[in-house]
Amino acid sequence: MTSRELVKNTLEFKNKLDRVPRDMWHLPWAVQHHEDMVKRIKRDFPNDIGGVFVELRIPPQTKGDPYAIGEYVDEWGCKFKNIHRGVIGEVKEPLIPVDDYDWDYAENIHIPKELLSFDIDQVNSECEKTDRFMISGCCPRPFEQLQFIRGTENLYIDLLDMPKKMINFMDRMHDYYCRLMIKWAKTDVDALQFMDDWGSQKSLLINPSLWCAIFKPMYKDYIEIAHSYNKKIFMHSDGYTLDIIPHLIKLGLDAINCQIFCMGVENLKQFRGKITFWGEIDRQNLLPNGTLAEIENAVKLVYDNLWDNGGCIAQLEFGPGANPDNVYKVFETWAKLC
Repeated sequence: MTSRELVKNTLEFKNKLDRVPRDMWHLPWAVQHHEDMVKRIKRDFPNDIGGVFVELRIPPQTKGDPYAIGEYVDEWGCKFKNIHRGVIGEVKEPLIPVDDYDWDYAENIHIPKELLSFDIDQVNSECEKTDRFMISGCCPRPFEQLQFIRGTENLYIDLLDMPKKMINFMDRMHDYYCRLMIKWAKTDVDALQFMDDWGSQKSLLINPSLWCAIFKPMYKDYIEIAHSYNKKIFMHSDGYTLDIIPHLIKLGLDAINCQIFCMGVENLKQFRGKITFWGEIDRQNLLPNGTLAEIENAVKLVYDNLWDNGGCIAQLEFGPGANPDNVYKVFETWAKLC
């Protein structure tokens, strides 16, 4: 069975005889500090999920390196300040100033249409070369992008009483994201993806009713675009997101990457067989500080509560502070379980 078939069977809860699919994410920090272990994990437990490198006909208007110390400017013109090598920095000066209450400056925000200039044939060629399950190279993130543009605190205030020009900008942003998703859906990738970090440690960052009113319709469009082209669709969201998972399941989301230990794995058992949990193992406490026995027990806890002939992908993030032996143990334990 190929990796592509394995992941598809897992998403459809038809994985009765084979192993759990694997997907290790590693930040540049991991290579900088634990290069040998990164290579070892890739050798012993190769990923079943891959991404596509695209060549853009029109280069995006970015500047700098997002993982280097200094300043990085993203495709939208947002400036990130980074003080740590190997991770991404933060936006300190939003493009829409604090005192721009009416979002007058929104007309000057650059929407990166350059990302639409990729070659579909080139993407298809990359997909043909591998038997991995391939995910699109675009990843809409409306809530996070609005934070980068406006600033988090200011955005929270604006969401309660949105100025007309803010609404107009969000419409333009969403239209762009939909066009990007549609073009990717026309390629041979197996799945599309989108993301937004929605949780604090203990709750959603905004009232769930506000989330339903403003952002759920956007996600509905992304999911419908994927399924209309016979693609699976994945989402990433950090923090405590328990309140929105039922909504995402109802919309038809195939897989979610979320901090299941932040919410309590047992609390997610109610969703077993309804959605695939695309990881993850706790990177706040267990991966940096856990014993090997605790790591093994954590993986078993996920399996016992969430596996149902599918519904789990052995995913984690190998990032700052993670103990490399613990990362290896995660994949070793998954291999023994199935």
